[in-house]
Amino acid sequence: MRDPGAMGLLLLLFVVLPAAELALLVEIGTRIGTPATIGLIVATGFVGASLARWQGLGVARELQRETAAGRLPAGSLLDGAAILVAGALLVTPGVLTDAFGFACLVPAFRRLLKRSILRRLERAVQEGRVHLHVQTTDPWGPREEREVRDLRDVGPAPGEDAAKKTLPR
Repeated sequence: MRDPGAMGLLLLLFVVLPAAELALLVEIGTRIGTPATIGLIVATGFVGASLARWQGLGVARELQRETAAGRLPAGSLLDGAAILVAGALLVTPGVLTDAFGFACLVPAFRRLLKRSILRRLERAVQEGRVHLHVQTTDPWGPREEREVRDLRDVGPAPGEDAAKKTLPR
């Protein structure tokens, strides 16, 4: 790995986070008992998976509506990704992962998360660390591919309706 920040993130995710989760679960177990702690783990997994499924189906319907209307469904795709992450975190035993998983199911938190992701992606594109290419899909027109230097440029090809295909802010 070239990036020392990535190594630190991996250390955090695979060593520090599981150790903290284990310590919290042991502490909760000593306070409320082992059977209640196991019940809590099973309940949050079941409730979290059900909520993620319910919200995921709603996002899938929104994705279909946006696509059918000819709009770029970037917001719905990011919502879907956040809900997928939430579902995975909620079926993983742990208090911290459950807290973040439930937060990902709250639409206001997802909006903050989407803004943050889009800002980071925009910065990476502007700095040249990420390259985006957009290709038109008009079956009757010429196929055109262009590199995107500014995420606000991700949208319609020349001659398309600008109101239909812009990234959410």
